Amino acid sequence: MRKTIPINMPLIDEREIARVTRVLKSGVLTTRVTSGSMVGRFENAFSKFAKAKHAVAVNSGTAALHTALLTIGVKTGDEVILPSFTFISTAEAVALTGARPVFVDINPQTYNVDPEKIEEAVAPKTRAIIPVDLYGLSAEMKAIRELAEKHGLAVIEDAAQAHGATYLGKPPGCFADLTCWSFYASKNMTTGEGGMITTNGEEWAETMRFIRSHGEKEEYVSSMLGHNYRMPEMEAALGIVQLQKLPAFVEKRRRNARFLTKKLSEVERLQLPVEPRGFRHGWYLYTVRLRDGGKTERDRVVRELRNRGVGVAAYYRVPIHLMPYYRQFSRRRLPETEKASEQVFSLPVHPGVAPKEIHYVAGSVARVLK
Repeated sequence: MRKTIPINMPLIDEREIARVTRVLKSGVLTTRVTSGSMVGRFENAFSKFAKAKHAVAVNSGTAALHTALLTIGVKTGDEVILPSFTFISTAEAVALTGARPVFVDINPQTYNVDPEKIEEAVAPKTRAIIPVDLYGLSAEMKAIRELAEKHGLAVIEDAAQAHGATYLGKPPGCFADLTCWSFYASKNMTTGEGGMITTNGEEWAETMRFIRSHGEKEEYVSSMLGHNYRMPEMEAALGIVQLQKLPAFVEKRRRNARFLTKKLSEVERLQLPVEPRGFRHGWYLYTVRLRDGGKTERDRVVRELRNRGVGVAAYYRVPIHLMPYYRQFSRRRLPETEKASEQVFSLPVHPGVAPKEIHYVAGSVARVLK
């Protein structure tokens, strides 16, 4: 039986093992004080990578989103605009603050939130916008920034999938107030779990550091409502090495994506992913779309590719606004989101995929769709 080519996988070698072993031998596995710690070193390195003045490490991407929303004061009765075609944590973080997630539709070419739909959804209770850089492609952040300034809204960019991407020559976050990252095991770089918030705001950064450690401004004295969102030292140790490897990881993803695009360009049934002018895709996922047929046909294609050993996945097959819990927030139809959720599927392009495997993936897709 052919070995399955996974949709994503962490790439760990002796460098990460040595760094984590150093933490284990030190006996310091977590700390409230980041100065001189692995967490502090990771934050410093990541702030430089993101071209941000501050980086605040937390223990998941979801924690990053929740912390960012609390930091700008989102609360019960507020509304936050976001796409429904994304991972649940974006909406979950909004709901955890007591605010109402307001779902808007996507651009059917990029699968990112449509700025025109954001404009239509702005209301008196709107407090913030959360654009998502889906699949590794930045949202249209310049237009979203202009909208936010026009209406006096905060922008929290969800860059959980966009490590290594750029927009207008800048990394994610340059048009946002706060930017949230995930280091989950499947991401372009990983710490196992883990997250980060980057910002240029001094007061915001200080507030986030208090929130992640029970709201303590001094040890065992909470001055605000907080959480236990601290990143452990072992995760930070992993992150330091993975960040150094990230440029090479992304280049391999881009190479694999280019090869797939070339090989699949003649498959008429497929809409291939785009990299618009001014955007540099991070290729967290290479997502294609059936031009004909709906969910049943897409699912058949996915099954056949899996049977051939291709670790294909159909992400966001149930948009958030149609999930049982989140239906309470909106009865609005999102036609582009709903159509995409029934037609898209993602192919492996991670750096662990060898050129011959990419050739096999492309050939398998062509044969299944012929």
